[in-house]
Amino acid sequence: MHIPAVLASEAGGGPPAFLAEIVALLLAAAMIGYLSTRIRTVPIVGFLLAGVAIGPHALGLVRSQEAIDVAAEVGVILLLFTIGVEFSLTRLATMWRLIVIGGGLQVTLTVGVATAVLALFGVSWQVGVFTGFLVSLSSTAIVLRLLGSRGETQTGTGRTALAYLIFQDLAIVVMVLLVPMLGGAGGSPLNIASALGTAVGIVAVVLVVARWIMPRLLEVVARACSPEVFLLTVIAICFGTAYLTSLAGVSVSLGAFLAGMVVSESRHSEHALGEILPLQILFSATFFVSVGMLLDLGFLLGNLPLVAAGVAGILLVKSVATAASAAVLRIRPAVVAGLSLLIAQVGEFSFVLERVGRDAGLSPAGLGENGSQAFVAATVLLMAATPWLGAAGRRLGAVAERRERPAAQGAAKPTVVETDGDGPRDHVIISGYGPTTRTLATELARSDVPFVIVTLNPDGAAEAEAEGHEVLRGDSARQHTLERAGVSRARMVVIPEDDPETAQRIAAVVRTLAPGPQIVVRVDEPVDLDALAAAGADTLVESTRASRAALNDAVFAGLTNGRASGPTRVDVNDIVAWRPDPGTACPHVDAITPVLPSSPGCQECLRAGTSWVHLRICLSCGHVGCCDSSPERHASRHHREHGHPIAASVEPGEDWAYCYLDETLLHFNRPGTSGDVTRQPASR
Repeated sequence: MHIPAVLASEAGGGPPAFLAEIVALLLAAAMIGYLSTRIRTVPIVGFLLAGVAIGPHALGLVRSQEAIDVAAEVGVILLLFTIGVEFSLTRLATMWRLIVIGGGLQVTLTVGVATAVLALFGVSWQVGVFTGFLVSLSSTAIVLRLLGSRGETQTGTGRTALAYLIFQDLAIVVMVLLVPMLGGAGGSPLNIASALGTAVGIVAVVLVVARWIMPRLLEVVARACSPEVFLLTVIAICFGTAYLTSLAGVSVSLGAFLAGMVVSESRHSEHALGEILPLQILFSATFFVSVGMLLDLGFLLGNLPLVAAGVAGILLVKSVATAASAAVLRIRPAVVAGLSLLIAQVGEFSFVLERVGRDAGLSPAGLGENGSQAFVAATVLLMAATPWLGAAGRRLGAVAERRERPAAQGAAKPTVVETDGDGPRDHVIISGYGPTTRTLATELARSDVPFVIVTLNPDGAAEAEAEGHEVLRGDSARQHTLERAGVSRARMVVIPEDDPETAQRIAAVVRTLAPGPQIVVRVDEPVDLDALAAAGADTLVESTRASRAALNDAVFAGLTNGRASGPTRVDVNDIVAWRPDPGTACPHVDAITPVLPSSPGCQECLRAGTSWVHLRICLSCGHVGCCDSSPERHASRHHREHGHPIAASVEPGEDWAYCYLDETLLHFNRPGTSGDVTRQPASR
């Protein structure tokens, strides 16, 4: 029987040969990435520095460059796939002028200017064109990662940058064919035309599949309700499409982008994006680390003037060419300023093109091995500087924007405030769609309360959409899905789940992302209150002891009362988990259920704007009301209206409850200080 290499290594008593290098890579990326975030630097820079530190030219902890290159290639594919999911075919069609004219001019001008400048120093036109090819390509991975992390993918600068990057990826097909010809070997116009025709044909097939086949396929897979099968299908689409396009000579990055667009035409695109993002983050980090490993610090320090001249020359040439191409399209100066510096670096595929040129006897600027080393050093430095270049571009864009406004608006016109398109605010997020949430959604719509339904169930999503509700297909436990639903701007998140552990996991993710919204949980099974409250839940409705309408009541009470208002409040992060003293004789203690406070204070007093004396909590449903010393006696009124027999004091130091039916004072043992409910002043 064949034993995999990893198992064979373990059977021999030693770790796999590659394990130490992978551990070194991950630890370095995590530690330096963490430090970069602590000093408020983009993690991309930290990953690049981590690669420099562990690479063969520094500490030498990682020497298997081939394995790292494979992981880095996977990272590029996944990154471009996730970007493609966010762009529909319709949106891309509206960008054709930016892609063809803008991107074409930018590449052509960059190559032309680079060739002209090098000709002044006696460099042949063949070497000048080759060097221009290298310089004209920008880093798709870094630019799109940077735009995505800042939420700027859909801005004017983001869309224009994407258009230019798409053309550059298409231009790689021609460049790879032309470089051997520049070196005096191989290739012909017929070969180029044939390769371009094949590439266009492959792209056309991909677009047809995106429109007519892929939505139906993903719908069938989603109905299986298996996260594993769905994830595997999405990855197969991503890598399969990238492989097919690479057969036609198109870069795998463009193929992955097209694969993302294929998935974007499906109603399950957000679900796909949420599933694949964790993998994308891991492998993209590996890509940036691998780029950093290319930098030879010894060469950099020994040839600093040469590298500095290369960095300055690339910045100048690319910025001028980009600005000129954008000016031809009459793009606003504010966008031009940001774009010119954002894509001023050299791209990852220039490394591939440089190797092709080396085989053809060409080197950057005709400097031989020194030229190649200087090119690598300048490229890595520019990649690391991209976040700062992008920030400088945004500042220049802001200055240009301020200068544009007076001329565009005139003194007599009011200022137009543009929204950032973040989506709904002060809304309710409902996890899942079924009989319980169907009723809740109807009541919210009737009360004009904005809400969005997040669900993985295709039938439930279709039913909710048919009812006219806003639906986001995705997993409520995924950070990406919740961010798309606007969790940081929501008033409340409702989590009705059959499984308490699933509800707890969703609540924990919600509370990690957003401290503001209330979290209302409804479960069908006994729940660990300590764990649920620690996860961030504010209100618990246990369906085994409550009617379906109880969830609606809890939601509307929370929307009315808020999380923290009034002169005093119950700390909803604490838990009431009362246990009767064994010596207590009361036939109604069986009505007690684990509860969380349903509001931050007496519900009726909060609604009326009045105050209370003491607070009591119903041990059947979690209703919080004021005591009989208060003017309205809402705790007793709640008993008379609903028949719930026992209410407990939530005052500090008190450990008793009262049975209204028996008119009996009950003494309880609290389960520890972590289970106490405290009363404390609330800020007005």
